[in-house]
Amino acid sequence: MAAAGGYLARGLTIDTRRPETAFVTTAIGAHSVYVPEVRHPVEVGAAEEGHLVQWLTKRIGAQVRAPALSGLGWKLVGGRLLPDRGLPAAQFMYEDATGRRLTLYMRKETGLNNTAFQFAERDGFGAFYWVDRPLAYAIAGRLGREELTSIANAVYAQLEQR
Repeated sequence: MAAAGGYLARGLTIDTRRPETAFVTTAIGAHSVYVPEVRHPVEVGAAEEGHLVQWLTKRIGAQVRAPALSGLGWKLVGGRLLPDRGLPAAQFMYEDATGRRLTLYMRKETGLNNTAFQFAERDGFGAFYWVDRPLAYAIAGRLGREELTSIANAVYAQLEQR
């Protein structure tokens, strides 16, 4: 009985002992804190996207971009600077026409090797995350895995066009 319970629960937690999963746990945590905000979901709004990207690039120490997701029905709300293990991280927030939100979280990463997409879930939130040095990325939202997959692929394709 215990073995069956453990088998069924295997995908419900994230092993935070691994550095890359500690990263995605932080990204999902930041997502869950800021997504419900009505008046202050972001620090800098989408109207100042150029300034936001320039500021976050300077603070992160690597070129960051806010991918255009309007073709998938998502508009940029804005972004913010966040701490992650004492280092700066960036979060871009997007919203669709129904009010659902997703975030793209990134930080400079020198301790992990490049990775392919990996999926994690925590507290009803899903996230795809990967490392494409010099940055680590996570797309988080309360969305189905298929929808997150198509968004992650679109983000990855745009980020590869450096």
